Amino acid sequence: MGYTQGCLPLSRWDELNTFFQNSRAKVIFGLNALYQREVKTNGLVIGPWNSSDAEALMKYTVDKGFTIHGWELGNELSGRGIGASIGADQYASDMVSLQNLVQKIYKAFEVKPLVLGPGGFFDANWFNEFVNKSKDSLQVITQHIYNLGPGININIYYKMYMLIYYVTSMHILKCFVIYLLGVDNHLVEKILNPSYLDGGSQPFRDVQNILKKSKASTVAWVGEAGGAYNSGHNHVTNSFVFSFWYLDQLGMAASYDTKTYCRQTLIGGNYGLLNTDTYVPNPDYYSALLWHRLMGRRVLSTSFQGTRMIRSYAHCSKRSVTNYIFPLTANIML
Repeated sequence: MGYTQGCLPLSRWDELNTFFQNSRAKVIFGLNALYQREVKTNGLVIGPWNSSDAEALMKYTVDKGFTIHGWELGNELSGRGIGASIGADQYASDMVSLQNLVQKIYKAFEVKPLVLGPGGFFDANWFNEFVNKSKDSLQVITQHIYNLGPGININIYYKMYMLIYYVTSMHILKCFVIYLLGVDNHLVEKILNPSYLDGGSQPFRDVQNILKKSKASTVAWVGEAGGAYNSGHNHVTNSFVFSFWYLDQLGMAASYDTKTYCRQTLIGGNYGLLNTDTYVPNPDYYSALLWHRLMGRRVLSTSFQGTRMIRSYAHCSKRSVTNYIFPLTANIML
C-alpha cells in the first residue's frame, strides 16, 4: 500500500484467504511500495522498492496453497500522489522488479498472478512514461476514480468540528452537524448532471490512447472507485441516487475497453455496497448484480438523438443484445 504504517499478521492472512476461498472471490492484493524507503519532505520517494517483505508474503501464500489473482504495487503514489509520490521512471523499474519476483516464486505454476499498478489517480504525462517504461512487466494498469470530489463539504465539516470540540455538551449542536453532513444537494446535482457525467470519460479515453500508442499488451482497469472521496456521503453515496453515477460509470468504462471495474467498497465508508452495520445491501449492490447478469463482455456502439438527460449503453448478452437506457430526470417517460 502507499503507507508506511500497518501490519497484517499471518493468522489474519489465513482467515482472509479462507473467506476468499469460501466466497470464490478473485483477489487482487496491494503490496506496500514504501517499505523501508525514504520519503523526502516534499513527499517524493527516493530509491528502489524493497521487495523483501512482499517476497516473504508471496512465498508463504504459495506454501499455504492460497490463490491470488494478482499483485498490485502501491496505492495512490502516481503523479503528485496522496501523501507521497514516486517518479514514473522509478515506478516502472519497481514494476519490473515485481514481475521478476512473481516469475521466480510462481515458476512452477502454468498460470501466474497478474502484475498490476500503479493504483493511483490519472496523470497523463506520468502514466505515459510509466506505461512505456514498464511494457511487458505490466499486465494491468489501474487507476482510481473519485470524479465527484469530496463526499463532504470540508469547510462546513471543519467549522462544525471545531464548534463541537469547544461545546461538546451541546446536544442540539451535535444533531445539527449530523444533519448538515447528511445532506449534500451539490453532490446530487453532479450525479444527475449529464455534462458532469460526460466529463468522467476523459481518463478512460486518455488511458486507452496511451496503451494504443505504446503497443503494449497491458489492459486497463479501474482499481478503485467510490465516486466521492473522504468515504463518500451518507444518504447520497449509499442511496438510490448514486446508482445513476455508478451505472453510468460502468457503461462508460466498458465503452473505452476497461476490462474490470473495482468498486470502493464492499463494506466500509458511506459508499459501500453493503450497509456497514447491518450488512444489508445498499442500492448499488443490486445495480452491480443487475449489470453482471444482463450486460455481456462485448460492448456495442450506441448513440441517442435528443435530450442529453438520457444515458444509453448496449452490450451483447449470452443470447441477445441488452440495451441499457436510463433517464436522469423523472420528467422523461421511456
